[in-house]
Amino acid sequence: MVNIFKVYNPLNVIWLAILLFVLRIGYIIQVPDKLEFIFVEPFARLLVPVAYEYVFSPGLNMFLAGVLVLSQAVLVNYLVNHYNLLSRPTFLPALMYVTLTALFTPFMVLSAPLICNFLLIWMLFKLLSFYKSDDAKSIAYDLGMIVAVGSLIYFPFIFLFLAIWIALVIFKPFNWREWVSGILGYVTVFFFLAVFYYLNGRLGRFYDIWAPLGSKFPNSIHIEYLDYLVLVPVIIIIVLYFVKLQQNFYKSYVQVRKSFQLLFIMFLITGLSFYVRTAFNLNHFILCAVPAAVFFSYYFVNATTKWFYESLYLLLLISIIYSQFNTF
Repeated sequence: MVNIFKVYNPLNVIWLAILLFVLRIGYIIQVPDKLEFIFVEPFARLLVPVAYEYVFSPGLNMFLAGVLVLSQAVLVNYLVNHYNLLSRPTFLPALMYVTLTALFTPFMVLSAPLICNFLLIWMLFKLLSFYKSDDAKSIAYDLGMIVAVGSLIYFPFIFLFLAIWIALVIFKPFNWREWVSGILGYVTVFFFLAVFYYLNGRLGRFYDIWAPLGSKFPNSIHIEYLDYLVLVPVIIIIVLYFVKLQQNFYKSYVQVRKSFQLLFIMFLITGLSFYVRTAFNLNHFILCAVPAAVFFSYYFVNATTKWFYESLYLLLLISIIYSQFNTF
């Protein structure tokens, strides 16, 4: 399976679609009677004055989620190849993204974090362009607006604003105008939201938007044991990725090294930002799938022992499908 995707072949999109269905077959068979879809945060609900939470049937909900995942997989693959992060054209990023977005059943339905992955990919295109840009003020402004829009959809996305400044540190010499441009971009979107609140007589509640930022980081989170089972091969692959990265780090171009530093920081930001949500939900961690797909791809594209890496990927597939059939 992995060897097929090591080669850059557009026909692999067909195999991706088949694999996407296979990896969701267990949940499709046992899908609940109702699936709720929350598109925006409660504070932005005024912008969508219609009841939409159950507008999609469970089957249509999963189908649309699959279409979004497949589209995002192709975009992630284009991103990685465009910036030559793996040193050669490949379809592995798309394969890994489709696989990672099937790890947990909450990943397989429409959700705000899934929608935000489009914004995250868009951000990465712009962030990685810092390296060759002479003036990044307009790019930083755009990025600020993207983060603001993402915050309206899913509030923890606000923490990705840190990625703008971190990318400026990694890729650019200090220029205070570029740092301020990101803030202005973010403020622009929320200024119009504040105006909308004012026109609807709710300006006093506008400040409540930021209350979750003061939440305490939880001491523990509850995850089912089957979810831990799925994470075993994931952790093994992540460890092997770091081993490969360490071996090849200084052999890579400067831009590639800096890009992987940024991806790792974004992985941490997306993973740790869940705490601002009052109710813990695994669907948050689909935001980690984009950088994680690049990490997985890096390992598999550099792995040389075929029987080992193919067996490891097969183990991951089996654990995903097994956990689905034993969830309900």
